[in-house]
Amino acid sequence: MTNADFLRIAQAQIAIDMSCAASDFSAGENIVVVSRADERASAYLDLPLFCALISYGGNIVASVDGRIEDFARRHIASMTTSDIFGPRGCRALDSELRQYGYTVEWMAEYWLPDTERLRPLPCAYETRVLERGEFEDLYQLPWSNALSKKRPHLDTLAVAAYDGGELIGLAGCSADSAELRQIGIDVLPEYRRRGVASALTSRIAVEIIERGNVPYYGCAWSNIGSAANAVKSGFRPAWVHLSAVKAE
Repeated sequence: MTNADFLRIAQAQIAIDMSCAASDFSAGENIVVVSRADERASAYLDLPLFCALISYGGNIVASVDGRIEDFARRHIASMTTSDIFGPRGCRALDSELRQYGYTVEWMAEYWLPDTERLRPLPCAYETRVLERGEFEDLYQLPWSNALSKKRPHLDTLAVAAYDGGELIGLAGCSADSAELRQIGIDVLPEYRRRGVASALTSRIAVEIIERGNVPYYGCAWSNIGSAANAVKSGFRPAWVHLSAVKAE
């Protein structure tokens, strides 16, 4: 697969999640759609969405509850893309959302593999690929990013690093949809900054692609360490995402 294939597959799935057309992500204007349920949506989503904004670097697509559709159109029309995702835009959006019991919560950047840079990186420690059925006893706090205790049935693959038989790092992937596999990574604090995270992340990404799926990586906008790991592991920024949750 090429970088264009990765982007096309990701946008096709995100379009389902956002109740829009994949072509909306490259439209010459911002798009607002009303969110609706779809059985093909990513497994971690609870549709319909109340409010989610996504940009692939050009325009913005907003998928919202019908009650705030008019506001969303006015809000998006009144500001630039940078402003909408910046403090001023988030404050205005949050003020509107709170009238309905919601608040701005999750702001993240997502990454796709770069075929020109992605390759398994070396690791100073033993690494091992773990198939489904080989990591059931690892649903513990140190590995909560790599594996999802809430949705263990979605975890399909892991790559582990060991120091003298002790597990020191773990990358896992979640089968979020038919073709996309989200990567999570955990490394014990005393083993960080030794190349373990990038070795595991790059290795599991290659394993995912070899199995015919598309790996992607996400982190909070403020998580500099995680973003640096994405770059070092052979990923490139693809889209940004902002979503609302119930204010409770």
